Amino acid sequence: MNAPLPLKAATLHDVAREAGVSLITASRALSNPGVVSDKTIARVQQAVEATGYIPNLLAGSLKSKRSLMVAGIVPALSVQQFLPTVQMLTTTLAAAGYQLILGQTNYDPEQEEAVLNTMISRQPDGIVMTGLVRSQKARDRLRRANIPVVETWDLSDRPVDMLVGFSHLKVGGAVAGYFLSKGWQHLGIASGNDHRAMQRREGFLATLGHDVPLAIVPAPSSLELGRQALAELMQKDPALQAVCCSSDQLAHGVLVEAQARGLRVPQDLAVFGFGNADFSAHMVPSISTIHVDGPEIGRLAAQLIIDRCRGATIERPVIDVGFRIIERQSTTL
Repeated sequence: MNAPLPLKAATLHDVAREAGVSLITASRALSNPGVVSDKTIARVQQAVEATGYIPNLLAGSLKSKRSLMVAGIVPALSVQQFLPTVQMLTTTLAAAGYQLILGQTNYDPEQEEAVLNTMISRQPDGIVMTGLVRSQKARDRLRRANIPVVETWDLSDRPVDMLVGFSHLKVGGAVAGYFLSKGWQHLGIASGNDHRAMQRREGFLATLGHDVPLAIVPAPSSLELGRQALAELMQKDPALQAVCCSSDQLAHGVLVEAQARGLRVPQDLAVFGFGNADFSAHMVPSISTIHVDGPEIGRLAAQLIIDRCRGATIERPVIDVGFRIIERQSTTL
C-alpha cells in the first residue's frame, strides 16, 4: 500500500489565481495594503482563507531585515507576578505586528546565558528581559548584536540598552519602615535566593539597622516553601511577631503554617508579601503586599521596542514605574 502524498503548501500564485488578481496585486494586498483598494484586499483575504496560504515570514524578513519577532526572557513561567507583564507585552507587540517568543531561565545564570545566545542567533527585532542581564559576557554580546534590549522588573544606572522597572532596595526599605511604624520587635524574613529578592532583603535590613532571623528558600517560591520558611523562623525566634516575605506565594505558605500552628494572623503573627498576586486580596486573612504595575511594565517595554524598530528617538530609556504598599488584613488589627 502506497503512503499518501503530502499535501502541497499553498503559494502566493494560488492566492492570486483564486482571487482573480495579478501576483503583484496579491503581494501588495498582503504586505502593503495601503496601495490597493479595500475591495481587492477583501478578495485576497478570502482567497487566503480558501487556499490556506501562510505567508513566508522568513523570506519577508530577509528583504526587510525585520523578523517581526521579539524575544521575552523570564525566570519561570510559574511565577504569577510576571504573568500580567507577559500578557500586556504580548498584546501590545501583537497590535504592532510583532509576535513574542518566550524563553525561561529557571533562575540559573548559565541557563540565562544559553537562552540569550539562542535568542540572539535568531536575530529578533528586540529582547525583553525580566530582571537585569547579570553576565558581562552576555551584556557585551547584546551590545555587539545591536538588538534593542529592554530590561524590566529592576533598576540600574547602567542598563544594557533600555529599562523599565523599580528599585528593589527601596521596596525593602519601605517595608521595613512600615514594620517599624507598627512597633513590632521580633521580625523575620522569608526570602527566595534570587538577586531581586536579595536586594529587597538588603534594603529591609539597611532601614531596620540590625539583622533579623532569615529563612532562604530556592526560587521560584511556593506555598510549601513558605511553610518550611516559617517553621525555620519559629525555631530561630519563637517570639516572632511579623514576617516579611519575598513573594505572595511565600506569604501564602507562611499563613498556612501559622494557622496549622494555631497562630492568629495578624494578632499573633503579621505577614507581608510582595507582588500583589491575584489571590492575595482574596485570602482569609487577605495579604498585605507590595503592588507593582506589571501590565504597565509590559506596555512600556513593548512600546520602547516598537519605537526603536521604527527609528524613533527614545527620550526616556530608563523608566521607574515605582511601587506602593497595599495594607490588608494580614498586618492590620
